[in-house]
Amino acid sequence: MKVVVDENHCQGHGLCFMTSPQVFALREEDGHAYVLPGGDDPANEHAAREAAASCPERAISVVTE
Repeated sequence: MKVVVDENHCQGHGLCFMTSPQVFALREEDGHAYVLPGGDDPANEHAAREAAASCPERAISVVTE
């Protein structure tokens, strides 16, 4: 599984972090989301998909390989 945050679309709403803090964190400088190391562990797939669904900008992609 691969989780990707499109930095061109992320607006820093923080809903992904609130939904799935085990997968995402927010950068201090601009509040934009990034995937934590290990966040794309297959055990986090459900949480990552919930976060992707919560993103109003649709900036998160979850791809299973």
